[in-house]
Amino acid sequence: MHQRSSMLVALFAVLALPFGFAIAAGKPTPKDAEKFMLDAESRLEKINIFFNLGDFVNKTYITDDTETISAKFKGDLMDAASDITTQAKKFEGLKLPEDLQRKFYLVKSGSLMLQNDINVPAAANPAMSAELSKLVVNLDGAYGKGKYCPPDEGGKCYTLEDASKIMSKSRDPEELKKAWSGWHSVSPSYRKDYARLVELANVGAKELNFKDTGEMWRSVYDMPPEAFSQDMERVWLQLKPLYDSLYTYVRAQLVKKYGPDVVKPDGLIPAHLLGNMWAQSWGNIYDVVAPQTSDRGYDLTKILEERKTTPKQMIEYGEKFFVSLGFPKLPQKFWEQSMFAKPADREVVCHASAFDMGQNNDVRIKMCTEINEEDFVTVHHELGHDFYYLAYAQQPFLFRGGANDGFHEAIGDAVALSVTPEYLKELQLIDTVPDESADIGLLLHSALDKVAFLPFGYLVDKWRWDVFSGKTPPADYNKAWWTLREHYQGVSAPMPRSEDDFDA
Repeated sequence: MHQRSSMLVALFAVLALPFGFAIAAGKPTPKDAEKFMLDAESRLEKINIFFNLGDFVNKTYITDDTETISAKFKGDLMDAASDITTQAKKFEGLKLPEDLQRKFYLVKSGSLMLQNDINVPAAANPAMSAELSKLVVNLDGAYGKGKYCPPDEGGKCYTLEDASKIMSKSRDPEELKKAWSGWHSVSPSYRKDYARLVELANVGAKELNFKDTGEMWRSVYDMPPEAFSQDMERVWLQLKPLYDSLYTYVRAQLVKKYGPDVVKPDGLIPAHLLGNMWAQSWGNIYDVVAPQTSDRGYDLTKILEERKTTPKQMIEYGEKFFVSLGFPKLPQKFWEQSMFAKPADREVVCHASAFDMGQNNDVRIKMCTEINEEDFVTVHHELGHDFYYLAYAQQPFLFRGGANDGFHEAIGDAVALSVTPEYLKELQLIDTVPDESADIGLLLHSALDKVAFLPFGYLVDKWRWDVFSGKTPPADYNKAWWTLREHYQGVSAPMPRSEDDFDA
């Protein structure tokens, strides 16, 4: 591993040569703009390959060495993206062909960085840029390696995956509270690093003529950033009555389960009772809240477990779905290079992700797959990304992305909605499609995952926008987090929180 890493760094040093574009004396022409963009895309494509290699290796093999390598590659890509974005300003006002005009829009709006998973812009100052890339990688690694070790359990330690299993299966409120508080004790140690990341990212964003990093994020949807914020709130308010109905019903069922001393009949729902570490989706408590008349007719988790399904077989089910739609099979390299299960011998970032490595149709998945219904659906979602990557792999570099990052997620979620009883019967996972009377259970289960997530997804961005804009200073990180969670989700912390915590 160490020798390979050294080889990558040496190769990268050759590729990451300084970029410069000389414009002939006088006003730049459309031909100059075309040449600039060709050079920019060529430069980015070369750097992007090594950025992706470093990122994937680091997330699937977390060590000090892989973090250093990943930070180097990420920093070089961040620098290149910021440099190209700055130089692109020279061509403003030129009348260009539509495809070239679109590329300049993607560069200047920040899409260039977000498309390549660079969520924060680098400052022109090399030291600040290097510090930022290191912070991004180190924070990712700290999250992946995080463990809590209860003092009363003789040195036994829990990862996020361990704690999440407790959150999904336990129905003991005290055990749930212990798991929740234990995992949330991991993050305070990197609160200062996150605050520093915000400072550095905003320097880069302002150099690109954005007010802050949050404004840059909101500028990539083919509308002014303020219009995007308004549109998000409008859509949320349209969906809110549906969420409120689900929320009220779930709260009433939780009161029946745990009693009014644990869940106030007219109050907020304690976050640790919703089956998920972040209370972002509630499908894991379907058994608690489902009415007696809403049997779905099958238990997919139980079926998968009884068949001794392996993580690779879970992925194969997903591939069969896309092949049935007319797509070609996944490349052989996908099966050779992806991570389907949590390795026993090393630290990894288990959060499920799809990767476009940027060369020769090399797509991958990284997932600590559990044999359950939730991950069965997640497999289909993540493969939706991979097949989308393959669909536009032959496009010019700047067009190898979704219409926007939100659209990419929409593709994955639309595909995941196809996991229906009819589909499960085609896979021979169930023998018969349940009668229509079982639809209530099916729809409730879907709502617990999809409708319940909507306010959480929104408030995460609202929190970050306010942090980057300065509306929420570091001293109020946790207070602002729980204010948003109470307002949008209607959930509360299971125990008192303070600014010593970093729950976001």
